[in-house]
Amino acid sequence: MSVVIVLVFVAIIMAGIFLLAFIWSVKNGQYEDTYTPSVRILFDDPAVKEEEKIMEKEKAQAKSRSDQSQLAEKKERKSQ
Repeated sequence: MSVVIVLVFVAIIMAGIFLLAFIWSVKNGQYEDTYTPSVRILFDDPAVKEEEKIMEKEKAQAKSRSDQSQLAEKKERKSQ
């Protein structure tokens, strides 16, 4: 039975610590900006967007090169 009493006191002390931590975080403004985190995912990162454009251009250039090489191979086959 004495173990239960000790555990109750430990639980009350831990709850008090968590309550103090919560009050400290509220006073320091941890919960003031509730709008930005919810819409942050909706905005694109400009650096990533620029990298995607560069990658698309490189893919298009690589594809046009491969298309040109395929056309050249077909022409060589026809001429042989």
